[in-house]
Amino acid sequence: MDRRLALVTGASAGIGAAFARILASHGYDLALTARRADRLDRLAEELSLRYGVEALTVTADLAEPDAPGQILDFLTAHGRTVDALVNNAGYGLPGAYADTRWEDQRAVIQVMVTAPSELAHRVLPAMIRRRFGRIVNVASLAGLLPGAAGATLYGATKAFMVRFSQSLHLEAEAHGVHVSALCPGFTFSEFHDVNGMRAQITQSTPPWLWLGADEVAAAGYEAVEANRPICVPRRAQQGDRGAQQAGPRRMVARPNGLPGAALPEGLTPSWRRGPRPRGGSGPWWNRRSRPAGTARPWRKGSGPAPAR
Repeated sequence: MDRRLALVTGASAGIGAAFARILASHGYDLALTARRADRLDRLAEELSLRYGVEALTVTADLAEPDAPGQILDFLTAHGRTVDALVNNAGYGLPGAYADTRWEDQRAVIQVMVTAPSELAHRVLPAMIRRRFGRIVNVASLAGLLPGAAGATLYGATKAFMVRFSQSLHLEAEAHGVHVSALCPGFTFSEFHDVNGMRAQITQSTPPWLWLGADEVAAAGYEAVEANRPICVPRRAQQGDRGAQQAGPRRMVARPNGLPGAALPEGLTPSWRRGPRPRGGSGPWWNRRSRPAGTARPWRKGSGPAPAR
C-alpha cells in the first residue's frame, strides 16, 4: 500500500474518533481499535466513504495483557505496518484508593500505562528503520499538576505518559520519528459519562474551560507534526492558572529538568515573567524572605547608602 497507516486506540468516540477523522483527512489509512465493534464499524464506513481511505477495525480490550500483540498481529496478517500511533484509550476510576478493588486499579495501569508503552515499543523499531513515524500519547493536564484525592491513579498514569513521551521524543527525534504528549484539560466527550462524574464536573467548572474533542485532536496533530514533546491546548492553559494556587508554578510549567526540554505550549519560563512579589503577598512559593531583623541590601542607584 502507498498510503501510511495510523493506529488509533480508544477510537470509538471522543478524542480518538476525532483523531481518526483528522488523520484520514490527511491521507492516512486507519486501524481503529476499541471495545465497541458497532461504533468502530460505523466510523470506519464514514471515513472510507468520505476520504477514500482503507479503515480496518479491531475489537479489543486493552485491559487484557494480550491485546496489544493481537492488534499488531491482525495488522501484520493484513500486510500493514504502523506509521502513526495514537495512544488514546483511557478512563478514570472514581473513588478513594482504599475503597476500590485492586483488580480494577490493575486494569487502569494495564490500559493507561502498560498497553501504550507496549504498543510504542513494538512499532518504534520499524519506524526508526523507515525514518518516519508519529506517536501521540494522549495524557492530560492532570499529568502536569500536583496530585489530588480521588481517581488516585489517573493523574499518576498521565504524569507517566508525559515523562515517557519526553524521553521517547529525545531518543527518536534523530531518526525521523516525532513523539508528543497531548495534555488536554476539560474536553467534551463521553469520558465523564463513563465514570459517572458528568454532573459534578459540569457544575463545578465554567463553560469557557471546555474544549471540543475535534479541537483537542487538531492541536495534537499539529504538535506531533511540529515534533513538540508536549502540547497543552489553548483553553487548558487558561485553566492552568488555577494550578498556581495548588503548588509552585515551576512544578507545573517545567515537567522535565532535561536540558532543552520544552515547556508546555504557551507557558512562560519564570525568568520572563518579571520580578516576583516581595514580602508577604502572593502564594508562599513566590515570596522572597530575609532573616528577621536584617535590612535589604543597598544597591547602587537605589538611593543613599546606609550609614557605616
